Amino acid sequence: MNNFISNLLNKIKHNYKDIFSSSFFATLMAIMIGMFFGLLVMLIANPSNAMAGFGKLLFGGFTKFGDVLYFATPILMTGLAVGFAFKMGLFNIGASGQYTMGLFFALYVGLMWDLPAGIHWIVAVLAAMIGGMLWGVIPGILKAHLNVNEVITSIMLNYIGVYLVDFLIKNNGTLFISVESRTKYLPESVQSLTLGIPGSNANITFIIAVGIAVLMYIILKKTTFGYELVATGMNKHASEYAGINYKRNTIIAMLISGGLAGLGGAFAILAPSNIAGASMTYEPVGIIAANGFNGIAVALLGNSNPVGIVFSALFISHIQRGGTQTSLFGYKPEIVDVVISIIIYFSAFALLMSHSIGKYLKSRKEKKELKNEISKEGK
Repeated sequence: MNNFISNLLNKIKHNYKDIFSSSFFATLMAIMIGMFFGLLVMLIANPSNAMAGFGKLLFGGFTKFGDVLYFATPILMTGLAVGFAFKMGLFNIGASGQYTMGLFFALYVGLMWDLPAGIHWIVAVLAAMIGGMLWGVIPGILKAHLNVNEVITSIMLNYIGVYLVDFLIKNNGTLFISVESRTKYLPESVQSLTLGIPGSNANITFIIAVGIAVLMYIILKKTTFGYELVATGMNKHASEYAGINYKRNTIIAMLISGGLAGLGGAFAILAPSNIAGASMTYEPVGIIAANGFNGIAVALLGNSNPVGIVFSALFISHIQRGGTQTSLFGYKPEIVDVVISIIIYFSAFALLMSHSIGKYLKSRKEKKELKNEISKEGK
């Protein structure tokens, strides 16, 4: 045990410049800065309850572990969607629309198709993936063949998607209950298998989402296709010169990205409910899904690394659950959005700062080594 600790300390000592210049250290710095400013906002808003409210923000999620897993699942999927496209050099800001389209496809299969219990959920999930793909491939095609900026097309499709889904639901008596302004309850055959955590909607889709993240990591790091995507993202023109098909990979990347976001919609709507005889429902009120934009924050915080996105999704979900409990001390739940915004805002600065610290430590080490060599030669 002592040898292990000694070896670990030696590794840290000899590689500390790499640790301080890493994206992990940058993310850690951004989180710390975000939390500090969150505390300042709380102190300004209500000084007497600031520490108690901040404690809830930090640790309240531990008392709602099942809810943390449930709410982390859709933003994990939309985070993977955004992160995967970003590896290709594409900014998929349309994850909300793809998420909503996937949710609708899953809802449609769940309520309109009468299938055996063994396959009903599987078909609904596959339908959601197809729905997200259809909505994601449109910006991909426009980008590949007409060089239309994917940010513009994908964000416009967010609005088209949410209003189209609301229109289709409201005009379908089998899906919609007009007097309650929500969709009907889903049959049990299409609901996800619960994880058995009391008082929560936590279900098997979280485990599936983590498995998908691992798969995305393998694709990006261990396959030729993943190498081509990353190479294209780094330098489009150099990759084309090397023989990589930019147009094909752009379409495929947006297709996969949209499918991932669509799965996020399915995992959210197909979750089991805490209320007996009920299920998750959708209210067509013309509001763009927040899970899509939260996925952007998750992807940025996770540095678009699939494994990093898993942890950033859990972290964001954790402080969101804690943030909802700050109302006990007179704070609005929106305080969490302030903290998350600051964390994302400072993440870019933190990356620059960590690189600067790494360079400074490296130069100090080189000067020290040079000084030691000179002193040895003098002797």
